[in-house]
Amino acid sequence: MVLAIYPYLVTNGNGQEAVKFYENALNAEVIGIQTFGEMPESPEYPIPTEAKDRIMHANLKVGSTYLMISDTFPGQPHQVGTNVTIAIMISNVEKAREVFGKLEDGGQVTMPLQETFWSPLYGQLTDKFGVSWQISTETNENK
Repeated sequence: MVLAIYPYLVTNGNGQEAVKFYENALNAEVIGIQTFGEMPESPEYPIPTEAKDRIMHANLKVGSTYLMISDTFPGQPHQVGTNVTIAIMISNVEKAREVFGKLEDGGQVTMPLQETFWSPLYGQLTDKFGVSWQISTETNENK
């Protein structure tokens, strides 16, 4: 089952500043921040030294919901218009596959569903209406 849908902002290397800005502007509580430097090392996707302090994922509690923020992955372009995505948290991998499959109909997959270090199944796509989605499966750690 779909557990929640959250807005996800993508910033251009100034994610730390954005977290502070939205924390103040929205009276938000910072739940957690992970930087690209804290990611497990991957020879396929090396992180340049100057990008290790960029935000990979930040989670802010705003009232009864959440706002998520990330910097662009080093080497990826930042494009206004695609800097807001919708993140869906799903309770199990079967439902994640179902939702992903339905949303990709007529759209374009930007990251196929796959296991990541933070989720048993995660993927990204843009639907046929130009809306960018992140599908993530819940684990005990990210509840």
